[in-house]
Order: sequence, then structure tokens, then C-alpha cells
Amino acid sequence: MQFQNTRAFAQEMDARDPLRAYKEEFIFPQINGNPVIYFTGNSLGLQPKRTRKYVDEIMKDWAELAVEGHFYAGKPWWDYQERFAAPLSSVVGAKPSEVTVMNTLTINLHLLMVSFYRPVPKRYKILCEAKAFPSDQYMLQSQVKFHGFSPEDAIVEIHRREGEHRIRTEDIVNKIEEIGDELALVLMGGVNYYTGQVFDMEAITRAGHRAGAFVGWDLAHAAGNVKLELHEWGVDFAAWCSYKYMNSGPGNASGAFIHEKHHENTDIPRFAGWWGHNKERRFLMEPEFDPVRGADGWQVSNLPVLSLAPYLASVEMFAEAGMDALIAKRDVLTAYLEYILEQVDAQTTGDFEIITPENPEERACQLSVFLHGQGRPLFDYLMKNGVITDWREPNVIRLAPAPFYCSFEDMYEFGQILRKGIDTLKAG
Repeated sequence: MQFQNTRAFAQEMDARDPLRAYKEEFIFPQINGNPVIYFTGNSLGLQPKRTRKYVDEIMKDWAELAVEGHFYAGKPWWDYQERFAAPLSSVVGAKPSEVTVMNTLTINLHLLMVSFYRPVPKRYKILCEAKAFPSDQYMLQSQVKFHGFSPEDAIVEIHRREGEHRIRTEDIVNKIEEIGDELALVLMGGVNYYTGQVFDMEAITRAGHRAGAFVGWDLAHAAGNVKLELHEWGVDFAAWCSYKYMNSGPGNASGAFIHEKHHENTDIPRFAGWWGHNKERRFLMEPEFDPVRGADGWQVSNLPVLSLAPYLASVEMFAEAGMDALIAKRDVLTAYLEYILEQVDAQTTGDFEIITPENPEERACQLSVFLHGQGRPLFDYLMKNGVITDWREPNVIRLAPAPFYCSFEDMYEFGQILRKGIDTLKAG
């Protein structure tokens, strides 16, 4: 497609966008009396307007039914999580029995590692990417220490080659083969939070299994953003947060995936709780744990339905729009943002460097940009002038044009503000 850096072109693209109406479904903060251009859906998504209805339903049921809301609410609380199975399975490419919602992301990864990180003296190493999100790094370090191993020995990080910003798939596969029968687990982020690189999850999962290891994925930046086929790829487990691209609210509940090949293994180690017990017998208060067959068998405690309500509102929107349509818009919108950045750079010598891969197969809706020229002052200018973006040291801004609520005209307008900011800072 031949892009143009004009408002008329951007407006024409918006007029042809089948998802354009969804922008009106979200609440935008205001700066200088105008709705912001919001680029931080990779950190916290905007609030959908329909969220309040879902929360108010539970508040009303609680007020009118109290404890009886567990069974007699409009959406009974005791099986509230089951409403996520069908829409979430479509988002992550799973069978409905393979997904559940519970806890928060790092808690779920810890709980899933009880089942899938079972080191022995010979096979104990974990492979992850260098510069993973810090929470994953802390989690892995604490896990290997808990099992009596040294993080320096047990955790193997894959690094970028000198002078490159992406991690090559062949380097990951080669490292898996090199570790061989010492490898217990591959656990990586499906999308690197810093660079926005989307990893080849299918190829890496296949390589991990060839080596005899379990393979899991932290999908914090992938769920609701990337085309996933967790069941078909044979991924053992995965978890994701819901508050980024899935717009469920700050710090909200996590989703989890456990492949059906593990469902019938009732002897697999897990930290059990009564909400994972046989649903039909849960209230008999039996002393022996009989896990639900499926991902719900990894539940521990009864669920915070007030937290799940905004997430349910969001997955309803995903079911309406469909991942294929969201991804199609994502790809064109991200490409247009890239074009706008290149245009501004050429006009102003802003000295930008996009460190996210150029290959559309290796990126989603995030562009990470080195601001070699202006750095933090330019970020501050953008924030003060209605562009909400994200700063990462030493001099990177992350721009995530989420397709639900970002428009092509937003990309054009951002370019105008960016150009004015560079000119202003250079003149000052």
C-alpha cells in the first residue's frame, strides 16, 4: 500500500476501517481539553465503556442476594470463570477446556512451574531470553534457588548478536540443542516487552520438545495482540495478564493455558485448592483432592468476580471483533506509524532508530524507537501535548497503536506533534 502523510489519507483509511466504531467504545483521558493519542495499551489498556455495566451487575447482585449470589445471581459467581472459556480460547488458539482465569500473571507462572519445572540433578536448566521482563527474571531466579540450584548455572539466557536488536530464532534453537538433556524448561516471553519482537513460538516449542523439555510462554504482550495457536503448537502451558491489550483494568486477573495432554494426569504436581476440586462434589468438603479435568483443575481459590467482570466485558468485545480482523488492522496501522516516523525523521533529522523488527511476522502493534537525537525531553514534550507513550531507559519510547481504539488519523496527528516537538526543542 502506498501511504501518504496527509490528514485526508488518514481519514480515508479510517472511513474504510471495519473496526472504526470500536474507538467510541472506550474512555480517553483528556489533556489540554482534548482526548489523548494513546500508545500505551502494551502497559494498560483503556477502559471500555461497557465495563461499568458488568461491574454494576455484580454490585447489584451482592446488594440484593448477598451470599446467595454465588448460585442465584444473573451470572452466578460459583462458575463465573466458565464464561471465559469459549471467547478466550479463540483469542489464544486453544480448546475451551485448556484455558481458565485466576490470580495474576506472575502468581500463575509460579503455580504452573510447580507442575512443569521438575528439575533433577541431570536435567535442571531453564532457557529464557536476555532482557526478559524483570518479573520473569525474579521468578526464575527464585524458582531455581527454591530447588537448590544456582541461577548462574541453571538459567541460560539467549542474547542478541553484537550490533543487532532482535534475537535470531536459529540462535535459540541452536542453544536448545546445545543444552540438550540438561534442559528442563523453556520459558520465554512470546513478545519481548522492550523491543516488541514476536518470537517464533511454534519453532521454539518444537525444538524444546525435541530436547525433552517442557515449554511454557509468558504471553503478557501477546494475548489479544498476536495470532496464537497454543493447542496446535503443543505448548505445555502459558499465562498472560489481561490489563494490557485486553483492557480489563489495572493489575487485573490473569489467564492461563494448560494443554489437554496434561489434563488426565491427576498425579502431576500442583498446588491444589478447593476451587480446582471436582465441581460437582466441591461443596461436599471431601478430604482428598480430585482435580477438575482441564485447566480449571489448576484453580486454587474462589475467584474475585468483581475483578473478573471488566475482563468479561473485554473478551465479549474480542468475540465480536475477532482476532483476524484485529490483526489485519494492527498490521496496517503499525506499518502506517512506521511510515509516519520515517517521514518525520527525514524532515527533521530527528535521528530515530526503530529497534522492533521490520519483518511483519516478527512484530505486532508495538514499535520501540531509540531517540538518539532528543531523548527524554522529546518524550516529555509528547506527554504534555496529548500523546501518552512509554519511556524505557536509556532512551527508548514504546509506541503501541492498539487496533481497538487507535485510528489512522491518530498516527497522522502524532506525526505532526512529534515534528513540532523536535523543531521546538532544537530551537530552544
